[in-house]
Amino acid sequence: MSHIHFVGGEKGGVGKSVTARLLAQWFIDHSKPFAGLDADQSHGALLRFYSEYTRPVDLTLPESADQIMDRALGAERQVLVDLPGQSIRPLHAWLTGADILQFAQEVGVSFTFWHVTDGSYASVSEVDELIELFGDEVRHIVVKNLGRGKDFSLFDSSPAKQRLDALQGSAVELPELDPTAMLRIDATGASFWAAANSTDGPFTLRALERQRVRLWLKLAYAAINPVLGHKG
Repeated sequence: MSHIHFVGGEKGGVGKSVTARLLAQWFIDHSKPFAGLDADQSHGALLRFYSEYTRPVDLTLPESADQIMDRALGAERQVLVDLPGQSIRPLHAWLTGADILQFAQEVGVSFTFWHVTDGSYASVSEVDELIELFGDEVRHIVVKNLGRGKDFSLFDSSPAKQRLDALQGSAVELPELDPTAMLRIDATGASFWAAANSTDGPFTLRALERQRVRLWLKLAYAAINPVLGHKG
């Protein structure tokens, strides 16, 4: 069965694209067939870092958004959609305009929403609204991004957490990658694999920077393995 992963968070700057890139690398490293779709018209990070696997998609155009379901139906694979901030209105319009969630259930395609948060009031409030909006029609995973925030007590005591628990969703903590290494990765356009392993060429980081990336990937995979059904 194919599975569609939406990586979002209406607030800008919470680390949606880093989470999407991490999931892309996880699928590659675990030999999981996947297709990426980048809905961020301004930055296009998934398209930049994982261009071999990714196509652009415009959520405001139904014929373009239909690629999401087409990619899921074309083969058994994981479909990864990197959402920009403030994208839920066009996404919801597409989902409801053709009753996509009901259709997906009929053809055996399931959905997960990855809600990325920095722990701030605005971010947590938006997560609450999104979980309420989609309810039990999708699976919900909240990503506490330690690279963008350190205090998630507001989320832990919020209605969003209560809704998440009631729907048997999950919350994971994404560790912070060394800021200098992340800046160098972003500057070169390297995949996380290239950043961790390349020893020559344009993607080369210093030896200890590569070590930090490898450690970060190990810790990040340990955080997301349980929600992806992987025991490694």
